[in-house]
Amino acid sequence: MVRLIDEFRDPELLRPLLQRISSYDDRNYSLMEVCGTHTVSISRFGIRSAVPENIKLLSGPGCPVCVTSQQDVDKAIELAKNSNIILATFGDMMKVPGTKSSLAKEKAKGANVVVCYSTREALDIAEEHPEKEVVFYGVGFETTAPTVAFSILEAKKRKIKNYSVFSTHKLVPPALRALLDSGEVRIDGFILPGHVSVIIGLKAYEFLSEEYGVPGVVSGFEPLDILITIEMLLKQIRSKKAKIENQYKRTVTYDGNIYAQKALEEVFKIDDAEWRGIGLIPKSGLAINEEFEDFDASKKFDVKVPYSIEPPNCSCGEVLRGVKSPFECKLFGKGCTPEHPVGPCMVSSEGACAAYYRFERYTRVVD
Repeated sequence: MVRLIDEFRDPELLRPLLQRISSYDDRNYSLMEVCGTHTVSISRFGIRSAVPENIKLLSGPGCPVCVTSQQDVDKAIELAKNSNIILATFGDMMKVPGTKSSLAKEKAKGANVVVCYSTREALDIAEEHPEKEVVFYGVGFETTAPTVAFSILEAKKRKIKNYSVFSTHKLVPPALRALLDSGEVRIDGFILPGHVSVIIGLKAYEFLSEEYGVPGVVSGFEPLDILITIEMLLKQIRSKKAKIENQYKRTVTYDGNIYAQKALEEVFKIDDAEWRGIGLIPKSGLAINEEFEDFDASKKFDVKVPYSIEPPNCSCGEVLRGVKSPFECKLFGKGCTPEHPVGPCMVSSEGACAAYYRFERYTRVVD
């Protein structure tokens, strides 16, 4: 495994790729990655500063924690305040600021909030504590949603009646459509997510080239993967022949994971969803089907929040749309740091602001 990773980071392989990429000096190119892991890799390995200045790499809405709407964050916090509920969540959600509080703050006050690494842990907690209601805070794209679907199927099979899910899951392709429809930022090509594509397959992105004439390449996460992907996109843009290509063939297929897709279709229904920084995107979310409504926390508990307000002066929304880089936020590195985050883009390990802060603030690239 180490040898394999080393090959994907071998300077002797990377150097000629960068030289070929440098030959694309005929115009400005704007490429957007829509995966938080790509965002981290691009920052960590200095890819943004390694490619020529005329090739701009934008970070898009690829961090599931970051795109969770302020209202949904506030609802999760309200659920945590219920003394009869054990709220199970992934660790990244703990410090995301709500309008008035956060899960971490509520836990410090005595709320029963538990960090889980899998839905199976949440199911086990529900079995161990039949006197409590266990709510799993479902955050994520098509990558994590199947695990939540399987947990609901398992809960029904095992007759665990005190388990439910607060679903804020979102779908990536509708967000790409929304970005292109807005016309707010020029996007010449997409570096498409690897993990999500394992589930939904290459076919889910064909509308990009067929309807918009915008190319996309599904990419792996190592430096060699990303640079090969960039070159593949540049070739397509220069030739003016847009298509969807697969650089990550060792993992991603055309059809994706059919087994996971069937679980999603069985448990969830496609619904409209609110995205931080973008707004309401039609048919971009996953709500729990009526057949499984006993496991739907939004129906099991009448959670209402009077109002939700995003942090003032926080540019997370603009960063998620590619309108601003983290460096252009007035709070970046000053009022907002990983130790004291103001917005979710600095909270999540996959957030663009956190990645820029950790890897790029001393080698700043002016966009």
